[in-house]
Parts: sequence; C-alpha cells; structure tokens
Amino acid sequence: MTDSLISRRRWWSCLLAAAGLALALLSAPAHAAWDVDRLMQALAQNKSGRATFVEKKYIAMLDKPVESSGELLYTAPDRLEKRTVKPKPESMVLEGSTLMVERGNRRYVLALQDYPELGAFTESIRGTLAGDQKALARIYNLTLEGSEERWTLTLRPIESKMAAAVQRVVIHGSHADLRSIEIEQADKDRSVMTITSTAPP
Repeated sequence: MTDSLISRRRWWSCLLAAAGLALALLSAPAHAAWDVDRLMQALAQNKSGRATFVEKKYIAMLDKPVESSGELLYTAPDRLEKRTVKPKPESMVLEGSTLMVERGNRRYVLALQDYPELGAFTESIRGTLAGDQKALARIYNLTLEGSEERWTLTLRPIESKMAAAVQRVVIHGSHADLRSIEIEQADKDRSVMTITSTAPP
C-alpha cells in the first residue's frame, strides 16, 4: 500500500477514535438522575476542550501493543484535532466534511462525501460533540450502564457496513468526565485510550 492510498480501514479507525475522543474533552455539572439524556445534556453545554491522551493499539499480528501519546483539542461546532507527539509526530484534523492528516512533510485530505460509509462516522462525531442523542441513535444503539460515579456508554453500529469494520465503542467515565475509550474492531484488533483533561486552550 502506498502512502497516497491509505486504507479505508485506517480512516474508519481514525474517525471512530475521533468520535469517541470528543467525549473526553467534555465536562459539566453533575445531575441528580444519571441516564443517556442527562449525559447528552452535559455534553451539549461544552464549546471547547483540551486533553492529553495515551493510546495502545492491540494488533493480532504483533506481540506487543503499539503505544502513542499526544494532545486532543475540540472547538464547537465541528472541529476536532488529534496531535500525536510520540512515537512520531502526526496531526489529524476533522472539520466540516473534511479529514486532514499530516505526517512529516506529507499531507492527506479526505472529502467525506466521497465515502458514504464515512458519512455516518461524521454524523456520529457531530452528534457526540453536540450532545445530540437523536443523531447518535440514527447510527448507533446506545447503552448506558452503571452510576453517575462510574458509568459505561456502549455504542454499537446499526449499519452493516460500519459493523463490518467496528464491533463497538466502549466509553468509561465518572460524572461528566471521560476516563477511557475502547474501540473493538470486527477483526478482533482493538485500541484503548486513556484521557486526562487539561485547562482549556
């Protein structure tokens, strides 16, 4: 595979990560009754955020997980940036209908309208950033378990094309703070990202 032909699977992974990471950047006051409605209301109150991340990717063909770390930045309504610092610098920016990736001196731009399957990911990202439960429910089956102090939100793709790539996204948090995101792919590879919120940019 050449650098100019990044696999569609990688884009799926990046976008799903972005969708999940959006939750990591959000915080809001606690509510008395903790359910999906309350969680979405909390997310909708946030207009920007910054966090650091450590991500481990478990790939079947490798003996050890691939680890990376860096920073996440979110600006409402639709801009999410993932800046990887280690092991190699990389920038991923999702804004509007465009995903741009920079590695070294190379830049790749993907127009999401050219990839119908990826359009669903875009809407899931927008829905998460906006705290839009209806938008998310059009793409995922949502399940919230646990208490406000320790909850788990599971997103399972509804569309068969998306489900063929990703089995589920599992988000762990406390109150309105995200603690980790796990993406389980259909081929059994997975990634686990831990998040630490920092001061706004």
